[in-house]
Amino acid sequence: MGTATTSAPVISARDLVVRRGERVVVRVPELELAPGETLVLLGPNGAGKSTLLLALALLLPSQGELRVAGQPVRDTIATRRRMAVVLQRPLLLDRDVLANVVLGQTLRGVSRKTAEDRALAWLGRFGIAPLARRQARTLSGGEAQRVSLARAFALEPAVLFLDEPFAALDAPSREAILADTGGVLADTGTSAVLVTHDRDEAASLGDRVAVIIDGEVRQIGAPEVVFSAPVDPQVALFVGVETILPAHVIEVGDEVTRLDVGGLTIEVTDLPPQGDRFPLLLIAPTDVVVSRGEATGSARNRFNANVVRVEPIGRVVRVVLDCGFPLVAHLTRASVRELGIASGTAVVASFKATSPHLLPRRRAVRN
Repeated sequence: MGTATTSAPVISARDLVVRRGERVVVRVPELELAPGETLVLLGPNGAGKSTLLLALALLLPSQGELRVAGQPVRDTIATRRRMAVVLQRPLLLDRDVLANVVLGQTLRGVSRKTAEDRALAWLGRFGIAPLARRQARTLSGGEAQRVSLARAFALEPAVLFLDEPFAALDAPSREAILADTGGVLADTGTSAVLVTHDRDEAASLGDRVAVIIDGEVRQIGAPEVVFSAPVDPQVALFVGVETILPAHVIEVGDEVTRLDVGGLTIEVTDLPPQGDRFPLLLIAPTDVVVSRGEATGSARNRFNANVVRVEPIGRVVRVVLDCGFPLVAHLTRASVRELGIASGTAVVASFKATSPHLLPRRRAVRN
């Protein structure tokens, strides 16, 4: 995660359109990358994330206005030399590791001695200096991606484009390289655009996150804002909100808004958006607490519930509840074992009034 400044944007796009044949696959009215910022393009497969990245990197034709360092792009080749790209699958030459990191620098006019010194320094930064004389074809996937990253940073680019560089790695390699990359971005202040469909990567590396669905930027902002206050149901579903319920506003008080959901009352601190009396209520599964017997804590909203389904998903367990309305909670495997939760178990579900988010109902029909 870099350190964004208030200087002129490193890249700015206006009315950017990318077509595949006659079909528009990406349409972006406005997008900027600030100096030192890491902007994450987050979205489902096929949303247009990589297409947008390649257009911003001048590797794919587009229409509209694209400026680099405040200036229109007139010499595409010269501008590309100020950029570096790391792809999901490392593209390494059939040479040794050092030669792979040196070559791009010498092609850009750096002397061989300086290029080798810089290459060794960056290989060391990514923990692979001892591999400098190894042939690239003998490397593991994680090692090869570290070489790709070292090669990119050695170019000292004005902007670095990262197209799902961690997606093909095993979990331990991915976590280690993710941490190293975040540290380097922060230390160098390199501006970067990262494509991913992984929310954890977006939260770890992003100064801002742009959620892309169907070729459009639906929402852009700090990760904590995007994940806690999605602007429409499709964004909400993608960022992990699994409970989206139609609600009716009973009362807007000084401290809370009281809602009717399926004949039950829910209190939230969010105000009805645009005065909508029939908003959508969004509850993230990580905000739901499940207990046996009397619920503890200060949560205003507590409901007796029955467990409908228990579904392990990776490190957590998805628990589907019937509270008189459907509710989804994510629990640790240890919690599920300790609470003895199984299909049909009677539990208490609770969540704080500060947790839910309200959306105007009409946004649900946006395509």
